Amino acid sequence: MSELPKIENLYRIDGKVCVVTGASSGFGVRFAKVLSAAGAKVVAAARRQDRLEELVGELPDAIAIQCDVSDDEQCRELIAESISHYGKVDVLVNNAGISDAINPAEEANIDVFRNVVDVNLNSCFLLSGLAAQDMLTRGEGSIINVASVHGMVASAPNLQPAYVASKAGLVNLTRDLAVQWAKRGIRVNALCPGYFETELTQVMFDDERSSQWIARNTAMGRGGTPDELDGALLFLASEASSYVTGIPLPVDGGWLAR
Repeated sequence: MSELPKIENLYRIDGKVCVVTGASSGFGVRFAKVLSAAGAKVVAAARRQDRLEELVGELPDAIAIQCDVSDDEQCRELIAESISHYGKVDVLVNNAGISDAINPAEEANIDVFRNVVDVNLNSCFLLSGLAAQDMLTRGEGSIINVASVHGMVASAPNLQPAYVASKAGLVNLTRDLAVQWAKRGIRVNALCPGYFETELTQVMFDDERSSQWIARNTAMGRGGTPDELDGALLFLASEASSYVTGIPLPVDGGWLAR
């Protein structure tokens, strides 16, 4: 029987290099701060350089890299620059994401659909493969794909076919990559938030009817608060989840349990 761990160290990631996309707002800002607080060196990536610079200025060991994840070359540069600066990538958090316009599917713009899938799914595949090339040389690493409860159920009455399709694809991509790399030291998991108040969902929380709908359809009767993703993030990033791979982990207040 192995010795009991020091509980205070279970979720520590001291010295680990964590790349977080979409780090200029919402979950990404929080993720970067939480990983840093757990001892990580953080690479904050997003399109808005001014916000990134403000964020990394608050962290003890972090760099900002401007990156539009829909641009393949910028994705390649992100991983290359991260390795050039810190020597490795230990944790990749594929957090960057967008949603489609609220229109019925019969009125949908295929270009919008393609763009959402490109950002939410295709970039995660490319970045995961690039980070894995480094992780495989050391036989360890954790990739966390930020999906959604809507990767497992429809978003109705919200009309978001591209978002739902991309997140569902991301959940199953997570499973496939996890199986491909499981024996080679890389864990791949998906974090699946329910309704949290972010820039993406702000319009819903600001609208009384929509916020009541969220509360009514969430088992706990409310949306999530930013800190309620901290534990799940650190669990997947750290050795606390050393025997966990290929899972979609809902943090949803019971949304999927209805």
